[in-house]
Amino acid sequence: MVDWTERYRPQSLSELRGNNKARDAFRDWATSWDSHREAVIVYGSPGIGKTSAAHALANDMGWETVELNASDQRTADVIERFAGRAAHNATLDGSIAKQHGDTTAGRQLVILDEADNIHGNYDRGGASAITRLVKSSGQPIVLIANEFYDMSRGLRNACQEIEFRDVSKRSIVPVLRDICRREEIEFEQDALDRIAETNSGDLRGAVNDLQAVADGKTHLKLADVVTSDRDRSMGLFPFLDAVLKEQSAQDALQSAYAVDETPDDLTKWVENNLLSVYDTREAVRAYDFLANADNWLGRVRATQNYSYWRYTTDNLAAGVAAARDEKKGGWTRFSRPQFWPSSDATGDEICQRIAEHGGMSIDIARREVLPYLSAMTYHCKPRELTVAMAARYELNEKHVSYITGSGETTNKVQSIVEDANAIREDQVTAHSDGAFEASAATETAEEPTEQRSSAETAVSENTTTAEDAAAESDDETDDGQAGLSDFF
Repeated sequence: MVDWTERYRPQSLSELRGNNKARDAFRDWATSWDSHREAVIVYGSPGIGKTSAAHALANDMGWETVELNASDQRTADVIERFAGRAAHNATLDGSIAKQHGDTTAGRQLVILDEADNIHGNYDRGGASAITRLVKSSGQPIVLIANEFYDMSRGLRNACQEIEFRDVSKRSIVPVLRDICRREEIEFEQDALDRIAETNSGDLRGAVNDLQAVADGKTHLKLADVVTSDRDRSMGLFPFLDAVLKEQSAQDALQSAYAVDETPDDLTKWVENNLLSVYDTREAVRAYDFLANADNWLGRVRATQNYSYWRYTTDNLAAGVAAARDEKKGGWTRFSRPQFWPSSDATGDEICQRIAEHGGMSIDIARREVLPYLSAMTYHCKPRELTVAMAARYELNEKHVSYITGSGETTNKVQSIVEDANAIREDQVTAHSDGAFEASAATETAEEPTEQRSSAETAVSENTTTAEDAAAESDDETDDGQAGLSDFF
């Protein structure tokens, strides 16, 4: 799954939404750089497009970019070797162009992100190195910061400054609308307005929320956004930032509780993206905690005691965060883990069937029902419940394998599907109002009713229970777990 904030990053300053005055000042700084040769500090709240503006400016000017995250690599030695070399050297293309009189070609825009996150003894001279760098650079430098006054006075005085303000709702909504059209998603205007209001100036957060609520949909309604507001106070990408890059162990644990995902799925997300952020020593420590989390998940599957989930969360969130030596900065491309061995197309088919039988959206089926079906029928145990599930949702071998994690061609899965098909055939006969009575009578004479399988009895009883429960709670159709009652 491609991150929409990266896919739809503006390629030109003209595509930047909001902050028109800051955008124009940024362009003026670049076009007049040969006259003043000063670095610039671009500052403002997270998520409003500062880094995107820097890359868009480089595209407009035809400049190469050299990016250094000041939070990750902030020692004087690293800054002087990496950013310093880039700031004083010209590219080969630029050298050739200058021979022909073009003084602006071949520029390298040096981008130092999170420049306000350099302080204390840990930096080992990093702040002083940046100050020296901006005073002597032969290339344009952009310092990206959230808090302007968290930087030293000497650094602030050596640079120009441009403030980016929070993006208004009026500027966020057109961005969301454009993304929906490119993704071929129909939408209710109120839904986009709600996302923009909820994120209060954070354009990046609004795009992340849109991707979260629109995943798997072709039509986005206000009800989808309202349900998301109620059920999930933190998205997966902010959660990964919190655990792998930003928060303490205690805060990361609280963030895990705020995400509307099971500990099983969160463990997969963290494990899949760990090496994108952690160095080798941090990763070794973090994998110990993930191994503990996996042990607790195994205990949950073996005992069906979901109170053990809290120990899983302790390890995958607090433990992994504690394994980190320091905060990490910058943007990271997080990738979606492979939850089950089959393809996503198989999962889509299953969610479609669950949604049709349960009277819910496909998104609810995917987030609120499928993970629990997988946990309760792990490796086809208990067998009767797995047969009931396959019968209720008309699943084939590929579907059962996807949910349970068992091999599609195993005798176990094939026999479960055969029993489920037999149950469905019997149910068709029972509800045919005698249409198949003649043929059924012959078969009934040959086979006593006492020989009905235990799985068939379980499905009959569970279906009755589900129908009774549905009749008693018609007003609770928004319950994300309603679909589980279909075969309980």
